[in-house]
Amino acid sequence: MTKPSPTPRKGVLDINAYVPGAHAVDGHAEPIVLSANETPLGPSPNAVEAYQAAAARLARYPDGSAADLRNAIARIFGLNAANIVCGSGSDELLSMLAQAYLSAGDEAIYTQYGFLVYRIAILASGATPVIAPEQNYTAGVDAILSGVTPKTKMVFLANPNNPTGTYLPIEEVRRLREGLPDSVVLVLDAAYAEYVRRNDYESGLELVATTNNTVMTRTFSKIYGLAALRIGWVYCPEEIAGVLNRVRGPFNLSAPSIAAGAAAIADLDHIERARVHNDQWLPWLMQELRGLGFEVTESVGNFVLVHFPEGEGRNAAAADLYLQRNGIIARGTGGYGLANALRITVGTEAENRAVVEALRAFISGAST
Repeated sequence: MTKPSPTPRKGVLDINAYVPGAHAVDGHAEPIVLSANETPLGPSPNAVEAYQAAAARLARYPDGSAADLRNAIARIFGLNAANIVCGSGSDELLSMLAQAYLSAGDEAIYTQYGFLVYRIAILASGATPVIAPEQNYTAGVDAILSGVTPKTKMVFLANPNNPTGTYLPIEEVRRLREGLPDSVVLVLDAAYAEYVRRNDYESGLELVATTNNTVMTRTFSKIYGLAALRIGWVYCPEEIAGVLNRVRGPFNLSAPSIAAGAAAIADLDHIERARVHNDQWLPWLMQELRGLGFEVTESVGNFVLVHFPEGEGRNAAAADLYLQRNGIIARGTGGYGLANALRITVGTEAENRAVVEALRAFISGAST
């Protein structure tokens, strides 16, 4: 007789486990990895040095408040460090927000092609996810507001969005906040904010500072080149910071991560070099891929979403396999409901040229 197993809370078994971008492919010892939106410039040398120096103190617990990192962030952005909470990547912070403010019977909204972690966090909290449709792969304020009910407690908005690279101007974000009930927490996920060069874009700092129900999450995994260390931060009103500090782990960031993050965010020259590189190669990559006949969603991030024609042999799955055979790893987007598209990170000059040439060969019918 089979004994009954423990039963997880409602919603957990509805979660599709997150599958990260691949970093290895058979037959290629050093593939070109364009699957995870990592910076091709790597981390600041100052961050590497700070990380290595922290190795001398591995027997000691880290500062549970991550004060050095919070103070470094506050100096750069002109914020109150008390309103900053750090976490093991922005993923942990998104989950903590859902854990703290959602429960069974609640609803939370995210947009059609929004980051997969939103759905995971909502379901793990026992709440019900509500999907707002997008238009032209872009979130819409009216669509989000149409999904609001008395059960709505949270809205997740990636701005810019991953995997589409699209964004909402700050006036639209303000309109969203004004249209939401005061009881709804608006979570602005600005993981790619550092790359955006549009005059009508803001990451959400001002909106957080002027409301008591808006938060903004950021990450060190992209432009700062510290994906391996899992560092994220959230800027939020004092009351929400107090809530998050109650539910987070007491030592949720390691001492090397704190040290490296503080050094990385202070190296403004390195960050600017990463921006300038992306300014050059993002439009180049979009133009070249469009020149091959592909539909490419206009992106303001450090990646592009490439749509493939229908039909066996020329679709995204075939292109993905072809790229892998040639030692190039892109990111399939089937989990987002974009089965016939690939997301490709902006890499080094050599990597960008290599992926364009490989896709040129793919559409020409090359066999390799």
